[in-house]
Amino acid sequence: MTTRAVGAAARNLSAAGRERPIAATALRLRCRRSCSTSPLVSEGRPERSHDAQPVTGLRPGEVAEHVFLCGDPARVGRIAAGWSGAREVCAVREFRAVTGEWRGLRLTAASTGVGAPGTALIVEELAKLGARTWIRVGNSGGLDPGLALGDLVVTTAAVRDDGTTASYVRPEYPAAADWRVVGALVDAARAAGARCRAGVTWSLDAFYARNAVLQPDGSLASMSFRGYWTAAHAERIREMQAAGVLNCEMEAGALLTLAGLFGLRAGCLCVVSDRTPWPGPAALDLDRNMAACIEVAHAAMERLAREAS
Repeated sequence: MTTRAVGAAARNLSAAGRERPIAATALRLRCRRSCSTSPLVSEGRPERSHDAQPVTGLRPGEVAEHVFLCGDPARVGRIAAGWSGAREVCAVREFRAVTGEWRGLRLTAASTGVGAPGTALIVEELAKLGARTWIRVGNSGGLDPGLALGDLVVTTAAVRDDGTTASYVRPEYPAAADWRVVGALVDAARAAGARCRAGVTWSLDAFYARNAVLQPDGSLASMSFRGYWTAAHAERIREMQAAGVLNCEMEAGALLTLAGLFGLRAGCLCVVSDRTPWPGPAALDLDRNMAACIEVAHAAMERLAREAS
């Protein structure tokens, strides 16, 4: 029932004066239910059961043990494109999840949205439903000048430059990828003939404050509104480069920290889709080599699943 229809019906009831107050109350309740835009309930799903997760609404049996994570909800369908029996089990806010089968393996692909808070939330809720092995498939900015657009980076560990993981554990705790996942990803990339390097990833919170525009003279300029910028912002980028950090993104730190705390296997594979600092729009391609990234991630996940069985 539309809001306009409900309003008209309510006016008619009032004008007639023959209905008891409870009828109008029921009408208002029906309006609230039919017009509800609550993001915590996916369309087409039954009423939330007692065993559903509080945000995603996911229930036991809907999530596989082996999970691919990505930031963009639209990429979930691309990851699951070759699966049989693929079924969307979640479509809530930035969180979309699809579960299906590929080469006899039951898999789930799920989106985290941008950044550590959403990543931590989806890891918490999927882990409670049995997810144990995780591979993030994403985009990143290349900090190392030797990286080209389209190259793949396997994260061995992450610099935790976020606020979410500090809520879980002190900053000295390492965000380290599982060695088995790292090995499987590196081997799969080599087998596919993909340009790939393994190393440390800078996992940050603030896209604009932590990034910068590279000026023709080599200096750095602000990407923030009204040019907000401090010397510390520029120094942070140079520090990461001096430390040999390969790339930067916004989710690896949360995934790897929580995986370590919870005893899960996790790793990250990202495409270099732009450069940090940013030379300009010509150096941005979110789709370049993403197909290879997804292919390599699948091959690595298959190996991990077979070895564990």
